[in-house]
Amino acid sequence: MSPAPAYDVVVAGGGPAGCAAALTLVHAGRTVLLADAGTGPPKAGEALVSMGRLLLADLGVAEPVLGSGHLPCHGNLSAWGSPELHAVDFLQDPYGHGWHLDRPLFDRRLRAAARAAGAEVAEHTAVRSPSRQSDGTWRLALRDRAGAAGDRTVRCRWVVDATGRGAAIAVRSGARRRTGDQLTALHLTLDPAPQTPVDGRSLVESDQDGWWYTALLPSRQRLVAYFTDPDLPVAAARGAERFRQRLLATRHISRRARPHGLTTLRPPRRAAAHSAHLDRVHGDGWTAAGDAAAAFDPLSSQGILTALYTGLSAGQAVDARLHGDRAALADYAARVSTARTAYQHGHRAVHAQETRWPDRPFWTRRQRSFHHNPPPMKGETTP
Repeated sequence: MSPAPAYDVVVAGGGPAGCAAALTLVHAGRTVLLADAGTGPPKAGEALVSMGRLLLADLGVAEPVLGSGHLPCHGNLSAWGSPELHAVDFLQDPYGHGWHLDRPLFDRRLRAAARAAGAEVAEHTAVRSPSRQSDGTWRLALRDRAGAAGDRTVRCRWVVDATGRGAAIAVRSGARRRTGDQLTALHLTLDPAPQTPVDGRSLVESDQDGWWYTALLPSRQRLVAYFTDPDLPVAAARGAERFRQRLLATRHISRRARPHGLTTLRPPRRAAAHSAHLDRVHGDGWTAAGDAAAAFDPLSSQGILTALYTGLSAGQAVDARLHGDRAALADYAARVSTARTAYQHGHRAVHAQETRWPDRPFWTRRQRSFHHNPPPMKGETTP
């Protein structure tokens, strides 16, 4: 006879989605192991919209997670469809302001909250070699990437895949990734300005080959990012000087970047920023959440909000399924589909507003994509 599972659920991935799932499951009385691999470069410059406070409150962690260390965001600026700036402030937002996050701090506080709630949290630990057993449980290898402890093998009844865009568990279990585009970010972090800027709003500015984004960070450094397609000539120019020249050619981004010093820049880093989703978000003993389930273009500013929402919803669905509710996972899949449909309609509407460069590949690709693959209506699926 196989030994009893050590955990009801193993959550692979310690970002917002994984932590939200772990917290939800622990609050439901489940035994949970949250494994955070902690790989990849540290994330910077991400924002949480005001509605995120409600989800964090539902998880019981709003105050400790959104305490000191983050920078309030009271509005957004954009030069999109026109060279002139358009402002949206959050004074009338019923949920208040948003936040420019210290992302490592945000994630650490979420994991600390999961641990305090009763989850076992394994830092710097990757889930490897998931194997479905004949008795319906999982056998998983946990690899300590920091070398602080030896590798070990655990068993569980269910796995939540919150491993990010790679969706390692889901793909290994037969799910397929569907990508909507190839959007790539070239980004760097500028040093703090000698005089602290007073405008903490984010700024988006489009150009002929993509779009720029900048925001102050809680450290008072400034993130500058350019989003384009990786096969375009502008993306191939990775050097610091070419990035600097293109940055200085912007009308609005450059004004906010200059006080931080642009004479000696490091080469920008590259990161995936494309829209993607799984063809199915659950299977035999597993459920995907966060970017593993559906990853959105950063222009939407919905990434972390969606991660928290799908993590919480996945946790609820898994708990219900372990209680015997066979409709719970289908209901969860419908929620993810609804979120994707809303995102696609918004994404289409925003890109349709930019008509200044109808013959440039970056923009024609998106218009062509919208023409041939309009966002699905409720109940439909996309390939």
